[in-house]
Amino acid sequence: MASKNAVVIFSNSTCCMCHAIKRLLCGMGVNPTVYELDNYNTTWQQALFTLLANSSSDLPVVFIGGKLLGSMDTIMAAHINGTLVPLLKDAGALWL
Repeated sequence: MASKNAVVIFSNSTCCMCHAIKRLLCGMGVNPTVYELDNYNTTWQQALFTLLANSSSDLPVVFIGGKLLGSMDTIMAAHINGTLVPLLKDAGALWL
């Protein structure tokens, strides 16, 4: 699922951190594919965290260019240090 789109976010519709990341990326002109895990059965979320070996169950989980970038802290750090835009360009999510 993550490799079929330039940017994929696994999110929860009531999560404020998920909302912040979606707003950040959309504000930059990125059109991410978003999977709201609370709209699926709990097996989806459990399977995602099992695959990622993420015992803390942090959302959002963001993939850029088919590669796991991370959660809120990783995305914000990449944005602040200037590495997020090049990643988005390389993935084909930004053209400017």
